[in-house]
Amino acid sequence: MGREDLTACMGLKTRILQALRDESARTQNETRLNTLRLVECAIRDRDVCARGRGEGEGCPDTDVQRVLQTMVAQREEAAREHEEEGRIEEALRERDEIAIIQAFLPQPLAGKALDIAVKQVVDDLGASKLKDLGRCVTELKTRYPGQIEAASAGKAVRTALSQG
Repeated sequence: MGREDLTACMGLKTRILQALRDESARTQNETRLNTLRLVECAIRDRDVCARGRGEGEGCPDTDVQRVLQTMVAQREEAAREHEEEGRIEEALRERDEIAIIQAFLPQPLAGKALDIAVKQVVDDLGASKLKDLGRCVTELKTRYPGQIEAASAGKAVRTALSQG
């Protein structure tokens, strides 16, 4: 069994911590190491808050995904500002950090995978009219958390409903 097979079974938080340990041992890519440290710190902070509310396990993967998405959005804004101010090197560093963080986020469903998921949801819900669009997109978001982009899902559901 390869390393990729094992990481698919790990939780998001565990994958990030393992990547941080691996990168710390290598210390070849300073940007990756520093970014992973920032991510780990943000997750640890969220865990402390969760335990303070009585959630003994800490924050779930859905919260970790939100933390990562927030970090990506912050870096995109910073990169845009750096580019506007002519600080290209800083903008490139922000974009590198975005790529590192995004590697831990689930990839959005697209193409055939999205079509298959939409068909399954439409069939399961018995949707047949355009008024079922919202219900189908909501169900897709529930079944595939973090992997559904509303615009592309809405278009795919419209297409499926018009063919059915």
